[in-house]
Amino acid sequence: MSMLKLSKSEIEDTYAEAFDIWVSRILITAKNEKWALEAGNSSVGFATSIIFCPAEAGIEKTVGSKETPDNRPGVIVQICHPSKKRLEEQVLERVTQCMLTCPTTAIFNGLNGGELTFDTGKKTKFFGDGFESKGELAGRAIWHVPVMEGDFIIEESFTAKKGVGGGNMLILGKTQDAALEAAEAAIKAIHKVEGVITPFPGGICRSGSKVGSLKYSKFLKASTNHPFCPTLRGKTPDFKLPDDVQSVYEIVMDGLSIENIRNATIAGVKAAAAVNNVKRITAANYGGALGPHKIYLKDALSQ
Repeated sequence: MSMLKLSKSEIEDTYAEAFDIWVSRILITAKNEKWALEAGNSSVGFATSIIFCPAEAGIEKTVGSKETPDNRPGVIVQICHPSKKRLEEQVLERVTQCMLTCPTTAIFNGLNGGELTFDTGKKTKFFGDGFESKGELAGRAIWHVPVMEGDFIIEESFTAKKGVGGGNMLILGKTQDAALEAAEAAIKAIHKVEGVITPFPGGICRSGSKVGSLKYSKFLKASTNHPFCPTLRGKTPDFKLPDDVQSVYEIVMDGLSIENIRNATIAGVKAAAAVNNVKRITAANYGGALGPHKIYLKDALSQ
């Protein structure tokens, strides 16, 4: 594989392989940003990878009071799943268990348009036990659900659209500190891009996986990405790390469109490449086994 040069790092001339996924985008508002973030963080828990989690989810961004239907600060979260049915179930479960329960929150659809419609608010209103009431706010049909704090407000319908999951980049550092610093810089840049989430803890994954398993294929659908594990140097014939690389971090991205993921990849690659002691940036792909979308790292050099 040929190498390109960007800032202080090598960029492998390869691509990240991504797959189709359904995405719901939810706006949570609250009395202040603190409580909006509390609800957001709670609602995207246990949602790093669809390999074993019930969904992939993350906070996309915070929004100011001038951008919300009720003129309060908020956060936008994305919840993603390859299955339409499972996505609808996950949206309802996370709305009712994590957003409804959080002090001062109100919940609104965060997508303009969409290909699917979920009656999440209409189902959530049953928690009101017959005391709920329908209303309107900023041209949106809403439900007032009485709770001990006052009223919980939720929009009646939520939408979802086909998005892209699994965009990724691998950061190869000469030291663990350098690789982590570069990954953090990449996350900071990625989070400035509209329509993208990074579902792993802090946006960073230390345990990148490959499709399937060499030894446990009967029951394991994903396993450690052994060619990139530095402690396996000299122990596997397909080892891929240069001699001076001691640590690797992966960043995984989900988003509303392939354009969102491509823009986020460009931003992340540029930011990571500028960090000292980053040897190389590459990406994971599996010859089409994971998905049909290709996001080329070399695009970062042309912009």
